[in-house]
Amino acid sequence: MSDIPDGYSPANFAIGFLDVAGPYYLKEVEKDGHTFTRVGLRVGDSHINYVKLAHGGVLTTLADVALSYQVHASEMPRLNVVTNSLTTNFLSGAKLGDWLEADARIDRMGGRIAYTSGTIRCGEEVLMTMSGVFTILRPKPEG
Repeated sequence: MSDIPDGYSPANFAIGFLDVAGPYYLKEVEKDGHTFTRVGLRVGDSHINYVKLAHGGVLTTLADVALSYQVHASEMPRLNVVTNSLTTNFLSGAKLGDWLEADARIDRMGGRIAYTSGTIRCGEEVLMTMSGVFTILRPKPEG
């Protein structure tokens, strides 16, 4: 799509489900002294359900992508993570053409588990709040 807001670039996630669910866009943002990656999505025809709103699964997938990406990108080399739990609270719907932005933060991170939370917005309106717990797939120490 050509109507992507300034500062965003294609996420280019690994081939698979996220190619079908997106496309997703990333933008580095600084807020309250912390830098994080905002994840964007333009609601397209393939995201709409029978009541002409973005399907709940579209918002839930965006939540999972945004939360897990913060953990993935928190270290170099990048961390491999899998979702343990994901909680979403739907507050409002998204319409065809809406630009959605997901902000996520790491609330606590240990060696193997990370706790995250965030919101999905359309403009100033909060559409969803979310939280997730992720397992970090660190290589096992040799020896």
